[in-house]
Amino acid sequence: MTTAPDLLAPDLALAIIGGTGLYRLAALDDVETHQPVTRYGAPSGPIRVGLLAGQRVAFLARHGEGHSVPPHRINYRANLAALKAIGAQRVLALNTVGGITERFGPRALGCPDQLIDYTWGRISTLCEETGSEVLHVDFGDPYTPALRAEVLVAASHAGVSIVDGGCYGATQGPRLETRAEIARMRRDGCDLVGMTGMPEAGLARELGLDYACLAIVANWAAGAGPDPDEQITLQEVLGNVEAASAGLGALLHALLARG
Repeated sequence: MTTAPDLLAPDLALAIIGGTGLYRLAALDDVETHQPVTRYGAPSGPIRVGLLAGQRVAFLARHGEGHSVPPHRINYRANLAALKAIGAQRVLALNTVGGITERFGPRALGCPDQLIDYTWGRISTLCEETGSEVLHVDFGDPYTPALRAEVLVAASHAGVSIVDGGCYGATQGPRLETRAEIARMRRDGCDLVGMTGMPEAGLARELGLDYACLAIVANWAAGAGPDPDEQITLQEVLGNVEAASAGLGALLHALLARG
């Protein structure tokens, strides 16, 4: 386990944040463990740094490696600050989501280009503490266009089907949404629903990190699928996440080969 600054990893090609069902990156070789403590506290768990496709990659489980941290209690500031402290400049967020519109059925992969924030009560900025610099960051494009483009090209080269674009709606959780809430989100223009997209994306922008989302569709959102009365089960969610993630390794290899 390493924590000292001279043992950190300034040559990181990519940092990956894993969501529900994605608690480790098995393909990493020569893994080191980092547990930096930031001015915002400790991240959700250890950061694993290793080699993937010949490049140094960091992986952090957003909910902790045992899924012990619910979405509204995640220390998003510490997670991103810790990744930056070990040298991350580009972050690919893996988000397990529900599908609202027809393009985003279960087991689909998406790379959204917009989001709407429905969360509340979360610390959503680096400007929280008295005396902090006031940051008015441009957030018109919440995901870094250049990194999004790289992800899409990598998916094409790897032969992995991916939906380009779409709007991610970030809800509070940890409960799932009502049918009426999903109907409202559809009217608002949301294609996907998840619980961890914000404030993570906004904080990444404040920290100057390139950031993109790879949305893994685990299920239809409430009332959105062909059977509006379908009940969502954890077994179904995890099975769909595993199936949708089958091409993730090839996509990451293609992305790193281009980097």
